[in-house]
Amino acid sequence: MAVDRLAEQRRWANLTPNVKRGLVGQKAALEEELGGRLAEFELTLKTTEAQRRGRQAIGHLAAHSEENGGFVFALFNGCMTAAERFPSLTQSDLARLMFIGTYTNYDGRLQHDNGRPIERNTLERLLNMSRARFSEFFRKLITEGIVTDGDEHGDIYVNPSIFYRGTLADAGFKLDEYRHTRLFRGTVRDLYEKYNGRTIKQLALVYAVLPFVNFACNIVCFNPEENDEERIKPMDLDRLAALLNYKDTQSLRKGLEAITLDGKPVFYLPHNIHDKRKRRIVVNPRIVFAGSAEKLAAIKVLFN
Repeated sequence: MAVDRLAEQRRWANLTPNVKRGLVGQKAALEEELGGRLAEFELTLKTTEAQRRGRQAIGHLAAHSEENGGFVFALFNGCMTAAERFPSLTQSDLARLMFIGTYTNYDGRLQHDNGRPIERNTLERLLNMSRARFSEFFRKLITEGIVTDGDEHGDIYVNPSIFYRGTLADAGFKLDEYRHTRLFRGTVRDLYEKYNGRTIKQLALVYAVLPFVNFACNIVCFNPEENDEERIKPMDLDRLAALLNYKDTQSLRKGLEAITLDGKPVFYLPHNIHDKRKRRIVVNPRIVFAGSAEKLAAIKVLFN
């Protein structure tokens, strides 16, 4: 039976680099075993429907990451609020911390995308802060154990339990106790450029809300570590306001609704179907997301 070369090429294109290398290695082994007789055989590549769908899903997630500037992992200590975790940081400081995290390199060093290290003076300019305010902020980062700057070259390193870039399993640090999600670098930087100024406290809301987000479906809830969608308990806006120490729920609502990205909301606040007076909170997956390609497609529709 003739081989459908076009279909075979499509199957090959859908394989991951590791699988391709494995197949090339297998072919080389056959050539060694059969010698010149390999030409007598016709080799074809077969993939299952499940494998094809898996490759497509990986492709969709990779495309989403690339569209939003790649990602670093943001790690959270359970449902501990940012204020509890970093008591000395102000709301403005939290917004700056989230921005800094996007420059974390694979070895934990802060650096530009071109590989150039970000030293203390460079970071001050990058954050667009006065020298006095930056010095105070940087001291807090050191005191809170967020960064270290003891390197002889003046390099700055980020605590891997807060931001990490690379494969978590290969981190070399004990990070199992932390929840994590992909924080997309390009979108966070765009938001910082837009809100760096008098409105920077609004941007801090993004980082403040993240400990309560179920990263598989991007909804703010009481049990963000739950994997079973039917057991997720969505959190209403008034309860979130209490957790974030907002005396006025409407102030929090206005703050969340004021944050936009390319003219679209960062937070979607639909009514609770059981009580129209209450609202729930969904985070735009262009900021953070750690779920499947199928869930990504469903959530993105809410922000189109």
